[in-house]
Amino acid sequence: MPNPVVRWQIVAPDAAATTTFYQKLFGWSVSQDNALGYRQITTGGDGIDGGVWPGPAHLERPFVQLFVEVEDIDAAVTDATKLGASVIVPKSVLPDGDAIALLLDPNGMSFAVCTRPRA
Repeated sequence: MPNPVVRWQIVAPDAAATTTFYQKLFGWSVSQDNALGYRQITTGGDGIDGGVWPGPAHLERPFVQLFVEVEDIDAAVTDATKLGASVIVPKSVLPDGDAIALLLDPNGMSFAVCTRPRA
């Protein structure tokens, strides 16, 4: 199985303002109809959808995280740590059934590995 980027996420202290900016600029659709009140972004066309998550007020700079789909999160986390990554948030199952783990690569950039519920 390839490991595609299936989602992206902007983490910003003012999630509402960030969402409004991109919605007005690009015409993206926004929904918070989920258990976490997460701002889900639909980009349209062939684009990859994403979201905006509120970061802490003291966050120095907003950033973007890529979500990479993997077959086995535990194995991906093990492989990543062997290559120098560190775990920020261990494997967690979200209310919608997705599972994720957040990591820092050896350069300090955060990313997520994820699985989606199988139909």
